[in-house]
Amino acid sequence: MDDLDRAARALLRLPPSCGPVRLIGVDGHAGSGKSTLAARLSAALGDAPVLHLDDLATHEELFAWDGRLREQVIDPLSRGETASYRPYDWRLRRFGEGRTLAPAPVVLVEGVGAGRQVVRPFLAWLLWMERGPEESWARGRHRDGPEQAAFWDGWTVAETRHFTEDPSRPHADTLVRECPTGYDWLPGPGVAAGADQIVTYRDGFMSVN
Repeated sequence: MDDLDRAARALLRLPPSCGPVRLIGVDGHAGSGKSTLAARLSAALGDAPVLHLDDLATHEELFAWDGRLREQVIDPLSRGETASYRPYDWRLRRFGEGRTLAPAPVVLVEGVGAGRQVVRPFLAWLLWMERGPEESWARGRHRDGPEQAAFWDGWTVAETRHFTEDPSRPHADTLVRECPTGYDWLPGPGVAAGADQIVTYRDGFMSVN
């Protein structure tokens, strides 16, 4: 059993937070590795659904997607119903065909701002990718290429403003640090000490009691 399997077991032990769903936030700076972590966790959880917040944002509303998240995803899941949303096409600059998201035992919400204030009451756990902004943004710029340089110039300003006004890291339950092989899972600022915690941390791994 590797660290992702241990983390998956720990998340499945959490109580549901959004109707029957354990909603898990995966937050961090753009380019920090959130999408990769969410994909690997999804596989360890048996193909758990992943909602990418990029699908709800737009060029004009980089962080004004919270209403769509609540109405199209959180509210249906909280009733045990299948959510339905239209992912944004960043190339065509418009919303595309509808997509569904079933109320699975664990649903991962991945993206910058996944741990924002209006989302946290519905989260069972908040993961934060522990990589600094400058390193993360450099990775993101390299990934997207020079044709997206102007977008990134605007994005870094918007992201800095967002996390200044509505920080996620202070509320994270787990800080996830990428290693050459696997991840380290460290207690976040939002974790209260106590022997009755479901999730504990031993030797850099998130585990179940």
